[in-house]
This record gives sequence, C-alpha cells and structure tokens, in this order.
Amino acid sequence: MGMPVTIEITDVDATQDSLEKAFEYFQYVDETFSTYKSNSEISRINRKELQFSEYSDDVKSIFKLAEETKQQTDGYFDIHSPDGSIDPSGIVKGWAINKVAELLRSLSHENFYVEAGGDIQTSGKDAEGTEWRIGIRNPFNRDEIVKVVYPRGAGIATSGTVIRGRHIYDPHTKRPVETTLVSLTVMGPNVYEADRFATAAFAMGASGINFIENLEGFEGYAIDLKGTATMTSEFEKYTYDKSD
Repeated sequence: MGMPVTIEITDVDATQDSLEKAFEYFQYVDETFSTYKSNSEISRINRKELQFSEYSDDVKSIFKLAEETKQQTDGYFDIHSPDGSIDPSGIVKGWAINKVAELLRSLSHENFYVEAGGDIQTSGKDAEGTEWRIGIRNPFNRDEIVKVVYPRGAGIATSGTVIRGRHIYDPHTKRPVETTLVSLTVMGPNVYEADRFATAAFAMGASGINFIENLEGFEGYAIDLKGTATMTSEFEKYTYDKSD
C-alpha cells in the first residue's frame, strides 16, 4: 500500500494464521486499488481497459461510497484527480483498515490494533490489559507527542502535509489546498468514517475543524502553521483513561 502497516492482536489465543489473513487482505486491497501498480484494477480503469460492468464488487462499492462522501461534504471529497484520473486513496485506506478489523472480529478476536499510514482502529485492550492509547505527533517535530488519546473503539485518522507534502487537492479549484493547517486528526465511529471526513475537512482549510464540530459522532484536533492547536468541543473526552 506504499505505507507501513502494523497489526497487533493481544488475545491470548492469537495465532500467526490470523495475522497472515489480515496482511493478505491488505495485499489484496493494494493489488486492486493501487494507482502505482500498472496491473491493478484502478490502473486498468484509468486506462479505460474495463467497462463498468467488469468492475469488481469492491471497486463498485468504493465508487458508491466516494460519491456519497462527495455529497455529504459539499464536494470537498472527490476521488477524481485534477488530471481526470481516479485515485481512491482518500477513502480506501480507512475502508481497508476497517475491513481488516471486521475480519479479525470474525475470527473471534476482541483485542487488537490495526494501523496503516497513521490511520488506526483499535478494539478492546492492549497487551498490558489497559486501554489502547494513541499519540498525536507534533507535525514540526515527529519525535514529540502533543496529545495522547484513548480511542475506546473509535477510529482515528489524520490528514496533513507533513509526510507527503501538499498532496490534498481542493476539488473546487483543482489545486493543492491553500490552508494554514498542517494536520487535522479526526476521531469517528470507526476508522473508515474518520478517514473519509478527515480528508474532506482538511481540503476545506481552516473551516474544516468547524465541519467536524458540526458532524454528529465526530471530534477533531487541528494544528496550524504557528503550532496552535484547535479542538472540537468534546474532543477532550478522548484524552483521559477511564480506568484511572
């Protein structure tokens, strides 16, 4: 997927087989949706080698979900790149992590951590039997944690310019987003929901945190070029350990 993937299962009955099945699914997603692999389904679609009737069910599902997200975000989410090609990365990553979480649950696992490129889904407890805790990095010093959150089953996703530069486009202008934000972290019902709205909210610029504020079931934490953090009204509920 062009990014590090980490899976940790802390159930006492966890097996290597479960991990292999999870990584196999990520490999399938990469082979289907990669814009870098010439033989992926998305690459073939961009070359117009496939008709819609030939698309796989998962590709059709992603296209449908992307269109729903576009409508829900006033067009600030769009899988069409400025050159007209299709790049579903802004929705596929969170979707894939969530699918792996569902896979692990189907294998009777209750305690796990799944991360791809900084987007995370947790369930249950960590190896020490305590709540999973996730650090939000300082975008100006990646070795520093500026906030620790306890997802308690929520999904967490971050959009920004730190790692990949100005890679997020404003679909309305077809240009890289002009914004004072450098990172926007979103907590949502699951990582799929958090990921798609984090991408859209970042494309909105400084007003993106207000969009998250008004989105029921979501909280956000934004950091701007001056290093100033702005959070939604109930974000703090994720910053304390309920077991204390």
